[in-house]
Amino acid sequence: MQNGDITTNNQTIENTSNGPTIVKTDVGAKDGQNKCPKCGSTDIATNTNTGKLRCNYCRYEFVPEKISGMVENISELQGEVIGSGATDIVADANDVLTFKCSSCGAEVVIDTASASQARCHWCRNTLSVNQQIPNGSIPDVVLPFGINKETAKSEIANFVGKRKFFAHPKFKEEFTTENIMGVYFPYMLVDVNAHAVFTGEGEHQTRKYFRGSGNNTQAYYDADLYHIEREFDLTINGLSVESSLDKLNNMSSNKTNNVINAIMPFDVENSVKYNANYLKGSTSERRDTNIEQLRPIVDTESKDIARYAANELSNQYDRGIIWKREELDIKGQQWVSAYLPVWLYSYQQIKGDKKILHYVAVNARTKETMGSVPIHMPKLIGVSILVEILGILAMLYIDFDYSFLFLLAGVLYFILMFIRYRNANARHTYETETKKTTSNLRKVDNFIRTEQGLTNATMDGANNTRVNGAAPTSQILDSFSGQNISNSIINSVTNNSAIASFIKDNINKEHLVKVKR
Repeated sequence: MQNGDITTNNQTIENTSNGPTIVKTDVGAKDGQNKCPKCGSTDIATNTNTGKLRCNYCRYEFVPEKISGMVENISELQGEVIGSGATDIVADANDVLTFKCSSCGAEVVIDTASASQARCHWCRNTLSVNQQIPNGSIPDVVLPFGINKETAKSEIANFVGKRKFFAHPKFKEEFTTENIMGVYFPYMLVDVNAHAVFTGEGEHQTRKYFRGSGNNTQAYYDADLYHIEREFDLTINGLSVESSLDKLNNMSSNKTNNVINAIMPFDVENSVKYNANYLKGSTSERRDTNIEQLRPIVDTESKDIARYAANELSNQYDRGIIWKREELDIKGQQWVSAYLPVWLYSYQQIKGDKKILHYVAVNARTKETMGSVPIHMPKLIGVSILVEILGILAMLYIDFDYSFLFLLAGVLYFILMFIRYRNANARHTYETETKKTTSNLRKVDNFIRTEQGLTNATMDGANNTRVNGAAPTSQILDSFSGQNISNSIINSVTNNSAIASFIKDNINKEHLVKVKR
């Protein structure tokens, strides 16, 4: 034990001066193969029905072990606490370890830069890295698979089956659920203890009415304007962030990584102490980022969560809020490295010299499914033109105040189908899905004035639904054509400001609900 280390509850905690507290989460772990505590067999697998390890020889099930030593009451979290599996990665000779097989005595070399388990080439017994190696590549916790492969195959088949009409013919010919794989992806789980202060102005609608007639009808709104303040303590539990550089790139042009991001959240509270036996029968990716690289993402997403917490405490302002002051003072953060389970189907689409890797992913705990299906563009364009023709006919023969909107039918149909198949806007809506608690609330609501004759349905300049950690939807929509689709739609509308505002509000929102199955 190093100077400054203490041991509590069989956990070693390293206290570094003016630095983070490191909790050794692998105390008691053993290198090499893991045997059944009842019969000694090394043939061990995960029972997906219970999440426990099960001996395939005597059927004995292990009780999952939780890590200890981490701060459990997040409201008491101060400073920075880091699980030893989340420490910085150091690429060195420690990547290559030699294990002596306890069954036959042979020595086997494992390159832990690419694997965390191997088989003895003489007796075929499994050798596993159960103890965190010094470079932090082995996680603190693992969340076992909770649904089996057959269930995942059914979910993926159902997802793709609903998108066969515009799917590329080659994809339909080659698609098979037999190709799915169980994968453990690396994540950082972050707990945050913070104090938030929000100050701004909010509008509450008191009346809606119309003036004019026919095509000149205009909606008007009356609203009360308030000066508002919200100050509160905030705890965030288990904010999950990908710790693979490749998967962090949700705007990749050659991989649909956002699909994997969209199947969060996981029930991370059910994670157990890392044991390499959980990885049997699946593949895994190593973490290749450190805390300092992920900290800006966590800080941004924490502020988004705080903003939505402030919204929940101010829901009477139905027209929106302009937050002029947004402060989040982080008093404590806790980082834990984790492996989280995903059933993954992948398909590589080749378009000339361009290759696009499409994913359909299933959260192996909740069955949340999201995917991208290659589109047969000639068919989609053809049907969209047909819809546009029908829209023009509807405009000519249907008596409707805003009949010119039928001119947008083909364009809107194309966009909606593209979103449904590609799901470029799908993402983890962490701002609402992450577990959080507010306390010690201080509220101020001071009436300023009544505003009459407003023409916008929402408060002009409202920013309370802004999500800084997510790419604007307009950018995502533009990615499939290289053109500013949203602006062209708006420009195609007449000078009726109410209609233009409505379309802009519904196309350029920074936050869209994920398209489910």
